[in-house]
Amino acid sequence: MDAAARNPSKPTDAPTHVTPPKAKKQPVKSVWHGVELVDEYAWMRAENWQEVMRDPSLLPAEIRAHLEAENAYTEAMLADTRELQEQLFQEMKGRIKEDDSSVPAPDGPWEYYTRYLTGAQYPLVCRRPRGGGPEQILLDGNKEAEGKTYWQLGGTARSPDHKLLAYAVDDKGSELYTIRVRDLETGADLPDVIINTRGGMAWANDNRSLFYIRLDEHQRPRFVGRHLIGSPSEQDIIVYHEPNAGFYVGLGYTQSRKFIVIDAHDHQTNECYLIDTDAPDEPMRLISARQTGHEYGVEHHEDQLIITTNSGGAEDFRICTAPLSAPGMENWKDLVPHKPGRLILETVAFKNHLVRLEREDGLPRIVVRRFSDGTEHAIAFDEEAYSLGISPGYEYDTTTLRFTYSSMTTPAQVFDYDMESRDRVLRKTQEVPSGHNPDDYVTKRLYAPAPDGETVPISLLYRKGTPIDGSAPLFLYGYGSYGISIPASFSISRLSLVDRGFIYAIAHIRGGKEKGYRWYTQGKHKTKRNTFTDFIAAGEYLVSEGYTRRGRIIANGGSAGGMLVGAAVNMAPDLFLAVIADVPFVDVLNTMLDKDLPLTPPEWPEWGNPIESAEDFELIRSYSPYDNIEPKVYPHILAYAGLTDPRVTYWEPAKWVARLRDRKLGDNLVLLKINMDAGHGGASGRFEHLREIALSYAFALKVAGLAELPSI
Repeated sequence: MDAAARNPSKPTDAPTHVTPPKAKKQPVKSVWHGVELVDEYAWMRAENWQEVMRDPSLLPAEIRAHLEAENAYTEAMLADTRELQEQLFQEMKGRIKEDDSSVPAPDGPWEYYTRYLTGAQYPLVCRRPRGGGPEQILLDGNKEAEGKTYWQLGGTARSPDHKLLAYAVDDKGSELYTIRVRDLETGADLPDVIINTRGGMAWANDNRSLFYIRLDEHQRPRFVGRHLIGSPSEQDIIVYHEPNAGFYVGLGYTQSRKFIVIDAHDHQTNECYLIDTDAPDEPMRLISARQTGHEYGVEHHEDQLIITTNSGGAEDFRICTAPLSAPGMENWKDLVPHKPGRLILETVAFKNHLVRLEREDGLPRIVVRRFSDGTEHAIAFDEEAYSLGISPGYEYDTTTLRFTYSSMTTPAQVFDYDMESRDRVLRKTQEVPSGHNPDDYVTKRLYAPAPDGETVPISLLYRKGTPIDGSAPLFLYGYGSYGISIPASFSISRLSLVDRGFIYAIAHIRGGKEKGYRWYTQGKHKTKRNTFTDFIAAGEYLVSEGYTRRGRIIANGGSAGGMLVGAAVNMAPDLFLAVIADVPFVDVLNTMLDKDLPLTPPEWPEWGNPIESAEDFELIRSYSPYDNIEPKVYPHILAYAGLTDPRVTYWEPAKWVARLRDRKLGDNLVLLKINMDAGHGGASGRFEHLREIALSYAFALKVAGLAELPSI
């Protein structure tokens, strides 16, 4: 199908006199496993990129000029959608309750929550006496963000005596968080400042020891530090150092708050250590040493540990108990045996109940188990596709479980559930101020046949009355990496597409865990191509069933999902009308060959190690989007990047766009929008992020020929 047939609105109606940036070619050659690679755009990678993460003004002038030219070109080519962008933005903003607040979560004498002020971008962190009383604003994100182009609250942690609040802030978008500590009685920050952290924190019960994650020189979280309040951070003790550059460190609590958990992990292996919150000076305790392919999590209950593990052939995980005094694997005993196809996602141990979130047949459910007698009951819902999540809160001795439910048509609902009486109280329903009637929409779960006989789940959303005759444009989202499952949850933004005639679909492709752990292993490393062929199969099935037609699909994915759509468009370009690639991981081979980048060593289990393995090198080279661009007609492309992004560095999408524009045939758009003041997550602030979505949707509507249609 030619470009005009796939593009009924002829986006080239935008100013044709605007010349797209033409990046210079400066070939850099390298040889790996006897194969020569030539990268003509390697110069876009600033030699001082690590300094740029901390200070974007240090970006070399030549690179800055090229990126700014890309932004100017994108703005010019989408100038005819400015009014539409503003309309979309106001629509989406109108669906947000501006003075919204979370349901207060009790913790001892207080209950904690966040809320927003009308018109404000950032949250207020608040508390009030349990049972009611005057509010205390602990942190006002709007005041903290004054004068900054980017501000992100990474997390907060209050001391057990509720007198101190540790909070982490990133003001560059580079995920380099600075931790400060606030005296909640005076409202003033203490002199304590800890830099170069990932943002995770945990307090010991002495109210003085603050544990945190520190980054190494490559911006990898490989250390756990202990800071004593009132002492210089230079004197902090490193309580854990991860020796393997391919492993990251995480930090958290057991629900009982008896232990701080240090979790050292890559994407398929981990090991856990415990720090007693009552004895922070004592050595940490290893639960079970790492074994390749073994993953486990730890909870605490009285004199036992509750361990969720995939050991013993339990691919979809089982739950075991172990004595606190002898936690080694040889003492693990089944509490909830392994059941193939029932993937245990999360386990929380309360004083009298064990709660697990699991997924079977693609749908989640919550199971509550009473410790005293082992009786179990489940919480589930009847919609074809929905999202369910546990919010365990801060308390251990409670019978109240908080969970959140939503579907693609149903706004999020927060419930408090009594695990003994089984009474359910609706605490909050997500308000849509401009109005939303779930009955106006249809949500479905479909299954697309994959080339090897598997079936790929698809979650579908469209407005009632949308013709199912192949005429509707379809927005197809996918991710498919790291075992991350994409929930069929509610979104205020996608309503702006479906109200204008789009059908919205999520392809739950291999590489996630929607159909159990095997769904992940069949879409990683040596079987990675299944991820791409599943996505294409989903699109082709939706065509065959009359939901759209070939060349009428807009593919969307971000980060590793950007790699997905980049690979899919190389493999089946005529299936798609356009691609929206958010911070896309498209230069896979070069990135995996660069061991100094922040994410490369931890990613080798996911993609393979092309430095050490010729087989992995050829495998990645066979699908890496940047390495497989050919002289053919490509769909319209809109790519996003963030200058300070440490996960997908800015030069990946910049190089991809430059090579696409150089090699493609036809006159379809190839656009790059780079945020010069943000990183992987895009713009900070709850409203500014909507402007980026509005730009994407305006682009989608433009190329689909629907930009002139009013909203319904």
